[in-house]
Amino acid sequence: MTQRKKILLVDDSSTVLMVEQMILRNSPFDILIARDGEAGFETAVKERPDLILMDVMMPRMDGFDALREIRAHEEIKDTPVIMVTTRGEGVNIETGYTAGCNDYVTKPINGSELLSKINNLIGS
Repeated sequence: MTQRKKILLVDDSSTVLMVEQMILRNSPFDILIARDGEAGFETAVKERPDLILMDVMMPRMDGFDALREIRAHEEIKDTPVIMVTTRGEGVNIETGYTAGCNDYVTKPINGSELLSKINNLIGS
């Protein structure tokens, strides 16, 4: 039996987490949740998700710093990360890619666009 792929959702907004879960509800993925960048990094190390959806503006550690921590950690450095944020300005997009994200999505989230990006990175 093949193990289901895991997606880690990292966002401090309950509303955004609910929207992401609704978008993914019919997908073949197990969903993990962390509510800030620090918890996101810790959960990624512990659970080894197949993909991470990462907000930028969060308490304790922002998404860019969490992404840098992930990229610096040997065991999870290759985990695909999609930034999911309201920060759509060019400087923020550039910061995301410089920090190591694989893709960048702005809120409000377009569900079909997000699913397409997920499938491009890890299949279904």
